[in-house]
Amino acid sequence: MAINIQRREFITTLGSAVAWPLAARAQPARMRRLGVLLSFAENDAGGVSEIDALRAGLAELGWVEDRNIHVDVRWPGGDLERIQEMAKELVAVRPDILLARSTPTTAAFRRESENIPIVFVNIIEPVEQGFVQNLARPGGNITGFTSFESMIGGKWLQLIKEVDPRITRVAVIFNPQTAPFAGLFVRSIEAAAPGLRSRS
Repeated sequence: MAINIQRREFITTLGSAVAWPLAARAQPARMRRLGVLLSFAENDAGGVSEIDALRAGLAELGWVEDRNIHVDVRWPGGDLERIQEMAKELVAVRPDILLARSTPTTAAFRRESENIPIVFVNIIEPVEQGFVQNLARPGGNITGFTSFESMIGGKWLQLIKEVDPRITRVAVIFNPQTAPFAGLFVRSIEAAAPGLRSRS
């Protein structure tokens, strides 16, 4: 099911999110295959750290790379065309499960497969974005974990106002192609703004 998690649980979640579907279908005689699609470039230190954490989490759960699981990782950076191309590549090798690290990668996998289990991490409002039917019963072949909600946008605005109460105008800049979920944050910010205006 889709679950809300805290940041400190992220590393454990990466491994266990993938291990659950693999364990459910485990057949020791066959090497399992995991396809991972990130939104990072291959030299991104944060992305490398997350993949290291994924491999460590899998190993703790008994899934050791090149012994009983093969992990295919793709690094398209923020290029949407490359994300879609690499999603197609990963689906073509017929993995047992796919792991998506962002909204664009989750959307790319969804376009490529309705059958392979897809686990997402680090996306917001999966119901609002149409990835799952609801948090308790996701339905379809997509499930995963969300670490925060769009209502945090209003909290960001409150923090800005606390830092400098004289602020009366704030701009929100985002790329709708790489961050199609940003409108959810904007609505939260707009909802919080009238209450903060009176404090100036």
